[in-house]
Amino acid sequence: MQEAIILLALLGAMSGGETLHLILLPATGNVAENSPPGTSVHKFSVKLSASLSPVIPGFPQIINSNPLTEAFRVNWLSGTYFEVVTTGMEQLDFETGPNIFDLQIYVKDEVGVTDLQVLTVQVTDVNEPPQFQGNLAEGLYLYIVERANPGFIYQVEAFDPEDTSRNIPLSYFLISPPKSFRMSANGTLFSTTELDFEAGHRSFHLIVEVRDSGGLKASTELQVNIVNLNDEVPRFTSPTRVYTILEELSPGTIVANITAEDPDDEGFPSHLLYSITTVSKYFMINQLTGTIQVAQRIDRDAGELRQNPTISLEVLVKDRPYGGQENRIQITFIVEDVNDNPATCQKFTFSIMVPERTAKGTLLLDLNKFCFDDDSEAPNNRFNFTMPSGVGSGSRFLQDPAGSGKIVLIGDLDYENPSNLAAGNKYTVIIQVQDVAPPYYKNNVYVYILTSPENEFPLIFDRPSYVFDVSERRPGNVNNHFTFSPNAGSNVTRLLLTSRFDYAGGFDKIWDYKLLVYVTDDNLLSDRKKAEALVETGTVTLSIKVIPHPTTIITTTPRPRVTYQVLRKNIYSPSAWYVPFVITLGSILLLGLLVYLVVLLAKAIHRHCPCKTGKNKEPLTKKGETKTAERDVVVETIQMNTIFDGEAIDPVTGETYEFNSKTGARKWKDPLTQMPKWKESSHQGAAPRRVTAGEGMGSLRSANREEDELSGKAWAEDAGLGSRNEGGKLGNPKNRNPAFMNRASPKPHPGK
Repeated sequence: MQEAIILLALLGAMSGGETLHLILLPATGNVAENSPPGTSVHKFSVKLSASLSPVIPGFPQIINSNPLTEAFRVNWLSGTYFEVVTTGMEQLDFETGPNIFDLQIYVKDEVGVTDLQVLTVQVTDVNEPPQFQGNLAEGLYLYIVERANPGFIYQVEAFDPEDTSRNIPLSYFLISPPKSFRMSANGTLFSTTELDFEAGHRSFHLIVEVRDSGGLKASTELQVNIVNLNDEVPRFTSPTRVYTILEELSPGTIVANITAEDPDDEGFPSHLLYSITTVSKYFMINQLTGTIQVAQRIDRDAGELRQNPTISLEVLVKDRPYGGQENRIQITFIVEDVNDNPATCQKFTFSIMVPERTAKGTLLLDLNKFCFDDDSEAPNNRFNFTMPSGVGSGSRFLQDPAGSGKIVLIGDLDYENPSNLAAGNKYTVIIQVQDVAPPYYKNNVYVYILTSPENEFPLIFDRPSYVFDVSERRPGNVNNHFTFSPNAGSNVTRLLLTSRFDYAGGFDKIWDYKLLVYVTDDNLLSDRKKAEALVETGTVTLSIKVIPHPTTIITTTPRPRVTYQVLRKNIYSPSAWYVPFVITLGSILLLGLLVYLVVLLAKAIHRHCPCKTGKNKEPLTKKGETKTAERDVVVETIQMNTIFDGEAIDPVTGETYEFNSKTGARKWKDPLTQMPKWKESSHQGAAPRRVTAGEGMGSLRSANREEDELSGKAWAEDAGLGSRNEGGKLGNPKNRNPAFMNRASPKPHPGK
């Protein structure tokens, strides 16, 4: 720590030559123990250096303390006035903690001038009142069994913080004591009578006061509670024994509230414990409150509850988890059915093929055979069917009787009927199956009815026989130019041209074709049914005229040639604002990157290329004129753990210093020794000067403002700068310490 203080003082001495002082420091300040945060300990001020450079924000500050503590900090008052105050982060206790603190206060201005002083803080003793320890300080609960014999209850203890050996007796008192209690002078609490809980003496509030010999006092509270004895059987107070509940209640639903009381508690049922002794998966009971809740789903329509919807339970109440007094009661739950199951069917889609000649009134489908409701009681398990709906189905199908689910045919399904053909001989009947009880659940049933055609009409001819005269040269498809696709299996076909006409080569000579088409319906039947079925046929004639290629030459007029010239002009569009923005932003980023790379390159060159010291150029002076220049030497020191293996005597001061023969590092052998003063004249008539070594805490303060060769040489050698040779140039010492960075800058002295 002493070396760090010396280093800070050395930096302050070398950073400007002018003094920055902490006024009213060093000093000693006093603060009372247990002082609150913000208590003032000591006030001081800062005297600025001659440059009037302001103090850096955050300074002065406590940089170290002995012993270490966070109990103090420096606050700014105004201008250059400050004070040291308590922080409250640590309690200042005269009896148990340190009594003296050495605070090192450090200040630094913006030009680097520093000062370090010590403030000694003494914690003073304060007479403190007695204190209760542990839970007794916050108040204490005491318990006494009813009907206990009068006598000792509790021993109250306190201590005096000033009496570390605890030899000074304290006095104890009860403030406004009830007649049932008293306290001795040494803090012993007694009961004077037998206490009965049922008589109303359940708790007592006592205030205990303790005093020391100086009259200081403290108090605490005692709550004396009377514990009741368990000698009565609990009694049930809930009158209901049979409860009616609905099925499908959510788990956690409260269905009953069993209450009881203990005569010993007199209205405190929270002391009783409830339980269900019979095995039941449907209910659970809160052992503290007696409320019975649903434990899992209760389905009235399944299992044993479908036949017997009653559930019996036995409830036990007792006043202790083990032993004590207890009582039992029988309760019954009757589960009622609710309409929770919608009417449903084995399937909701039916497809029916109905022959076209089916008689009216025929039953097509009975939905009662497929639909049901799982509810256990009426009317929840009853349902009906709505009227059929669907495009074109209202005049053809009906429920008979209404709502019965029996679908009968009431209309005509003639396959060849135009209205039926328009419907495609396909019909959709939509029927809703719906509960008769709220909330009227319902589902849709879709019935698809397809009419199947029947071969019901025979062939009818106008006369029994027909005679035709056909020329042998008449064309039924000459040269097979035409064919049907498909030619079987469909009631829709297309006439196709299978080959090109060749009139020029003489292969084709007919221009008008009359095609006789023969149509039969036997190709829709299997081979086995063709012999039994009634096959019908028909014919149709198709007339086709072939048009020859045109021989007329169509005269065309050439269209004038138009040349289109597209002129494009690069103009700015406001909608493209982002283009110049992106280009500008990219250019700025690129320029910033280039500057950053140049800075890195310059730093690398400066780091790897040693700088050469230029020649000293003396200013020209006229004859008879003299000019005084001032050279300031600034030394920046980095402290290192150096081994000094040699000693030498400084030729200027005559003092002994130590040095390292390898690195050239040096230091005064005795830093507390004050260097002598001297005066010499400059070669050019400059004013006398002196070099003074620092004193006190080991800081080195030097001033060399004129060109005295002897003094300058000695100062530079001591700072590790080397010495000037005969030509006036700076020389580099052979054993220069690389741990030092030395800079010398000439500073002209203002002429008079």
